[in-house]
Amino acid sequence: MIGAIQFPGTFHPSIDAMATKNYILDMARRPFTTFDQDWKLICMLCTELPSLEKGTAVEVTRPDGTRAIDATFTIQPGAAWGDGTPITTKDVLFTWEVGKHPQSGITNSQMFAKDIAGITAIDDKTFTIHWDKFRCSYDSINDFLLLPEHLERPVFEADPSQYRTRTLYDTDRTNPGLYFGPYRITRVESGAYVVLEQNPSWWGEKPSFKRIVVRTIENTSAMEANLLSGEVDFVAGEVGLSIEQAIAFEKRNGKRFNVVYKPGLFFEHIDLKLDNPILADVRVRRALLMSIDRDAISRQLFEGKQPVAHGQVNPLDRYYSDDFPKYPFDTAAAVKLLEEAGWTELRGGIRHDASGRRLSLEFQSTAGNRTRELVQQVLQAQWQKAGIEVKINNQPARVLFGSTMRERQFSGMAMFAWLSAPENIPRTILHSTMIPTPENGFSGQNYVGFSNPEADKLIDDLEVTCKEDDARPLWTRLQQIYAEQLPSLPLYFRSDSYIMPPWLEGVRPTGHQYASSLWVEQWRSKQ
Repeated sequence: MIGAIQFPGTFHPSIDAMATKNYILDMARRPFTTFDQDWKLICMLCTELPSLEKGTAVEVTRPDGTRAIDATFTIQPGAAWGDGTPITTKDVLFTWEVGKHPQSGITNSQMFAKDIAGITAIDDKTFTIHWDKFRCSYDSINDFLLLPEHLERPVFEADPSQYRTRTLYDTDRTNPGLYFGPYRITRVESGAYVVLEQNPSWWGEKPSFKRIVVRTIENTSAMEANLLSGEVDFVAGEVGLSIEQAIAFEKRNGKRFNVVYKPGLFFEHIDLKLDNPILADVRVRRALLMSIDRDAISRQLFEGKQPVAHGQVNPLDRYYSDDFPKYPFDTAAAVKLLEEAGWTELRGGIRHDASGRRLSLEFQSTAGNRTRELVQQVLQAQWQKAGIEVKINNQPARVLFGSTMRERQFSGMAMFAWLSAPENIPRTILHSTMIPTPENGFSGQNYVGFSNPEADKLIDDLEVTCKEDDARPLWTRLQQIYAEQLPSLPLYFRSDSYIMPPWLEGVRPTGHQYASSLWVEQWRSKQ
């Protein structure tokens, strides 16, 4: 029994980004490629990474003169869907068709609609991706998450604009043909739990456990109680207890459990809706950041295990640069910025502008997450000292990420974490083409609405700049733009805490966005 603090809003692999959904699906599916626990790119559903040296990747020139690259992948020979249907290039072509449709609701439509210029099926198991331009990551298709053509095509063709609400992943969640991992989902109780059982069509190493249940306990205090009572065996860092709760839990119960802390590429931050007239002024954004004491939060709440973030790139990443503006805690300087921005009049402790408008913002996060709720209260009090009124309005994670963020319905600020891969180019969250709109089916994750031509060009250039010495200045400038413009407020880099029973072995945290459950077949009981 695994405890998780969120219940997925959807089980479709490519609609809405949510950690708990990914954690569950990684036991029931496999990506073509991913980063392993040592941060190396590997094949899972494919047999071998394409290579220029081996001739499975070829640099080409498109008819319009564009320098590009073709990469050939081969599907694992024994791979089959849970209903026994072989996985073939028909599934690859269908997934691309759905992904590039402007109304399908696929989150990363940019990859399907623009980055991939075409796909050629060589045979049932081999296909070539024709990238739109040369890119260093030609061998990486981590987010090309396969869909079963034999099941999903009728749903998609009936009405592409309604596909995201009618997909079998949400209307027939236990259909075995939707899954092809070591496990398949056999029962779903919405908001409560998901049952996974061994998949008889799985072609890889046989998993040890016959049955795994992921139980949703949205209140983190209740999660701890369930651990102690034995109702929950294991809480994974990707989806479980907050670090300060894990620290306290270890002090009291460390002899009964193995507690592991894994620092990684988890960026806790506050998205700012730049359409909001108050937040459109960069002076206000900077004042918001300078009004909060992030060092004290890291030290007092997390015992220093979650270091302050000054930008979106983690110092663990090889392209991290320290050459960008930073905003230390300084309430007086923050007040000065606010006054320069026109928030000069103080009434009842709240700043107003010349028209009488209050400096008031809505602040949202995931309801029931004790860490975030505690951080919110601290931030609210610190902003109050600068004359900024903040109204907390939290939502269950499935609502916040299912519609509020995805459709940009939030009005002011939203606190959550981005999980990324090593050296991840932030196209989906910072490129202007990734702002979700009704016209693009609310695809993309640029929820803040950030649009900066220089940042767009840097992101485009980074994708085709392979040499480290050439890429480093581009990464540095991108980090500088982020720090100068502050489309979101960086808080801290998260460490995930894993609370495991002493009898469980084989769980290896990754420290990046791809979950430890991708290797669930390696989990074993010592008993």
